[in-house]
Amino acid sequence: MLDRSSIVYYTDPMNRKSTAERAKILQLLVEGNSLRATSRIADCSINTVYKLFADAGEACNWYQDQVLRNLTCQRIEVDEIWSFVYARRQNVRPDMEVPAGDIWTWTALCPDTKLMVSWYIGNRDRAAAEQFMLDLCQRFQNRIQLTSDGMPAYKDAVDNAFGSEVDFAMLVKQYSIPKGKQLSGPYTGAIQERRIGNPDMSKARTTFVERHNLTMRTNIKRFTRRTNAHSKKIENHAYAVALHCMYYNFVRIHSSLKVTPAMAAGVTNKLWSLQDLVDMIDSY
Repeated sequence: MLDRSSIVYYTDPMNRKSTAERAKILQLLVEGNSLRATSRIADCSINTVYKLFADAGEACNWYQDQVLRNLTCQRIEVDEIWSFVYARRQNVRPDMEVPAGDIWTWTALCPDTKLMVSWYIGNRDRAAAEQFMLDLCQRFQNRIQLTSDGMPAYKDAVDNAFGSEVDFAMLVKQYSIPKGKQLSGPYTGAIQERRIGNPDMSKARTTFVERHNLTMRTNIKRFTRRTNAHSKKIENHAYAVALHCMYYNFVRIHSSLKVTPAMAAGVTNKLWSLQDLVDMIDSY
């Protein structure tokens, strides 16, 4: 994580901002504004915005890691969403002093409660899949049905993390390959594969987690495909994801549920406000 003890904040100390003012800053951040756009709209220093953003990211990551356990979800869908840090892959140079290039956010969503159960930020490889699944398997008190896309890394990762204590299916998407070309063409369908246990194949899909990934790309400015608001440090990328998930899980009412995902999953019995979120950050 970022060593923030070495950072000096020159203006607008956070203790000069009221709870309502900090809640307003967080509202701007979770609705897709960049740090600098937020500082202009809220009429405050960029240092103020960044300090609150970093504090919120750390607190939200810690809080959700603690409370999103012993869940009773029945089904989980997993997927990955692409972004980049500092520079796009084709622009990365060997002499760059900071981690740069493609970054993948692995996400796990309960389609019944819409709860974002777990996420992992790293590469799109076998090691990342292992870490993601090891974290995911510790969050339930019952057997779940798990559905992933056709990425080969999931096969061993799920087996190593869950063993036989899971009903696991894969949804392998099919694409046509134009004659004489190596790149895949239009999507033509998907094949369901039963991998472990006895999953209900009529519910073996990744529709809901893919839709949530679209929500992430819409509501987190640094996930926008063509933007100059991309993450310059991987720590900031992690802060943004943690803050988004906290707002999505605990504050934002889901239109189809009429409650928040955390309430639907029994994680909390109250509707959080942004002021509650600020209070949680202060107590972290």
